[in-house]
Amino acid sequence: MTRVCLVGKEDVELRYELVSRETAREALATYDLNEPYQNTVAVETVSLGGAVALLNDLNWYLVRFVQESLVLEPSVSDEEWLSRDLSEAVRDNEIDTDETGRFLKVFGIRDEELLEPMFVTRTGHELPDYDLHEVDDTLIVRVTEDEFGA
Repeated sequence: MTRVCLVGKEDVELRYELVSRETAREALATYDLNEPYQNTVAVETVSLGGAVALLNDLNWYLVRFVQESLVLEPSVSDEEWLSRDLSEAVRDNEIDTDETGRFLKVFGIRDEELLEPMFVTRTGHELPDYDLHEVDDTLIVRVTEDEFGA
């Protein structure tokens, strides 16, 4: 199963914003919503194509209420998420899955809250430690080269 995790902007309550609007509520109606981190909404989809289609269906709401749209695709990695742009590029065969792991956005996690990200480039097997805050864990997101430089 492919997972989608939407991270809400700081000034909104994401779950409320999504379920209070008819079109978003209908798009999410067939999914079990959960909240792996504070102010997030996560669902499981059947495939990478299904995840990208859901994100496209929700785009109007994503632009307004979502800070990050993440996709966890097991055929790429069991532990590292993909950005929305990278997941679309993989789905469209614009980027080979073996070429997705170089540019990373690493979020710190403390008390189930995602903290500000740190951008790193993978040059070997080891990644630098997240050092922006004291954290319990990290969440690694693979991003496109354009997102990395932005």
